[in-house]
Amino acid sequence: MMTNLFSIFDPATTIFTLPLNWMSSFMSLIILPYTFWLIPSRTNMMWIQLTNFINKELKILINKNAKGSNIIFTTIFMFIMINNFMGLFPYIFTSSSHMSMTLSLSLPLWMSLMIFGWMKFYNNMFAHMVPMGTPSILMPFMVMIESISNLIRPGTLAIRLAANMIAGHLLITLISSTGPSSSTILISFMVLAQILLLSLESAVAIIQAYVFSILSTLYSSEIK
Repeated sequence: MMTNLFSIFDPATTIFTLPLNWMSSFMSLIILPYTFWLIPSRTNMMWIQLTNFINKELKILINKNAKGSNIIFTTIFMFIMINNFMGLFPYIFTSSSHMSMTLSLSLPLWMSLMIFGWMKFYNNMFAHMVPMGTPSILMPFMVMIESISNLIRPGTLAIRLAANMIAGHLLITLISSTGPSSSTILISFMVLAQILLLSLESAVAIIQAYVFSILSTLYSSEIK
């Protein structure tokens, strides 16, 4: 029984002490198109076209000195998008709505970029602290502001993804929870509203994966 609205996001369902909710992140491997055949299927061709499109979009933003890193961000986009879509199916836990997953993606990525940047390009990293044309009296404040904005980047990436995935699911749950006690006409409107919300959530699943990968790419492009 659902004790509160947020219990649908509780990753504590276990069978034989196995946390099955997190298996949704691995179930996506089943639906990935395989390349065993000489002639690719339509699903495989669609997957290749989507990958090439995201790869071209990210390659424009990536620093020329970081060749090959677009593969990392393309993989992150695909991983987040698949997990977002898996959460739209009934009885499947949305792993991308939990902070333990989103923060596990953003924090190591941000830390690796910071460690690499401060070890290799520390002069440029210091230069990013003070924008060009800043008055001398405002430089200490700009360093403080830029340092704080840099430190909260992994948190904002994680919270943005989790909050956007939670919001749509909560709205769908709120609408469906009032269904049994409603009239037939109201139920028909609720079903139509849920169909529209599912369409909106499908777009949000793609947009949030795109925003996460684009922001990660922009953060990496600052290290040069």
